[in-house]
Amino acid sequence: FMSETAAALCLSAGYRDTGDRIWQALTLLFALVPCALVQLSLVFIHRDVSRDRPLVLLLHLLQLGPLV
Repeated sequence: FMSETAAALCLSAGYRDTGDRIWQALTLLFALVPCALVQLSLVFIHRDVSRDRPLVLLLHLLQLGPLV
């Protein structure tokens, strides 16, 4: 999960260096939006917000929720 995000960020940086702004934006869109949706679903499915666990919520906000 984390390596896929890292690869997308490296690919996006490569597109930025070559000047392909459209491909850079599409890469970021298709890599980061699903990550954010997965994290939101993990927060609500596991009900981490209602347990008063701020560290777990912070990990979800930092996109590290699957490691929990």
